[in-house]
Amino acid sequence: MSTPSTGTLSERYIWAASRGIPEKQRAELEPEFRELIADSIEAQRANGLSERDAEHAALVELGDPARLAARYTDRPLHLIGPRYYLDWLRLLKLLLAIVVPIAAAAAGVARLIAGGDVGDVVAAVATTAIGVGVHLCFWVTLVFVLIERQGANRSRPLLEWTPDMLPQLPSGNRRSLGELVPTLVFLAVFAAWIVWQQFNSFFTDAAGDPIPLLSPALWSSWLPYFLALIVLEMGFALWLYLRGRWTLTLALVNLLLNLAFTVPALWLLLTGQLVNPAFEAAVPVDGSNVAAVSGAVYPIIAIALVGFALWDAVDGFIRAWRARE
Repeated sequence: MSTPSTGTLSERYIWAASRGIPEKQRAELEPEFRELIADSIEAQRANGLSERDAEHAALVELGDPARLAARYTDRPLHLIGPRYYLDWLRLLKLLLAIVVPIAAAAAGVARLIAGGDVGDVVAAVATTAIGVGVHLCFWVTLVFVLIERQGANRSRPLLEWTPDMLPQLPSGNRRSLGELVPTLVFLAVFAAWIVWQQFNSFFTDAAGDPIPLLSPALWSSWLPYFLALIVLEMGFALWLYLRGRWTLTLALVNLLLNLAFTVPALWLLLTGQLVNPAFEAAVPVDGSNVAAVSGAVYPIIAIALVGFALWDAVDGFIRAWRARE
């Protein structure tokens, strides 16, 4: 009897079948899954198939790993009935991971552009996320209820499972869709805020015009640079997601992007060029000692910038090293 080798479709199948099982049961069932797959492969090999084709055919015969795990653990897969449960669950998870963050970010940006304060933005993001999530759950479930009622005589799921649908084996370095979407949303909101703050502010001058937080003089040089860098960061996030795992090259690019943002941002902050002097003057400060307040706050912001950049760069190299291991 042969044992599936590490990294094969069989290993991915075993992981997919085991990931939703409690830890104690998982230790008992994984050997059974391995033996079941090995026996199925041997049976396919007896029919004259090659090792690769026999493995593929064996997994097709075993079917969806989530369904296999449910059968071994006596766990029912039911929405209204069991037939379309896995189709419903997968589609709902995918929609919630993509649609809710994008809709919430769009609502926050719209509120910013409309001149809302921080509380308005937070409320818009929260209510939109909850509302969109509830609507997705309701309408997707309703559609599947109707499909199940209309397709009462169907014995097959809507989407036939194949081994090509198996997830990749997990690793500490792998970039998931759940990480990509929030990253892109955050970068998009950050870029929108840089533009928004130029035309909206908590403070106005004598003519009633808003006083931007960032120095308007930077629009001729550094702010377009930072906006372009944000676009590069978004491209890097997509590159990392498509690549699937960290590499030394990606870690080095991540380090360069962190340096490209952090070094000029620190220099502008600590030399007094980043924040608009008119904004500082408009901020109400007890004793009118604006310089003292700035001298206390700016070093804290600088330390936070350096700490975040250092953590992000080191994390990239750690994940790249784990990928090599």
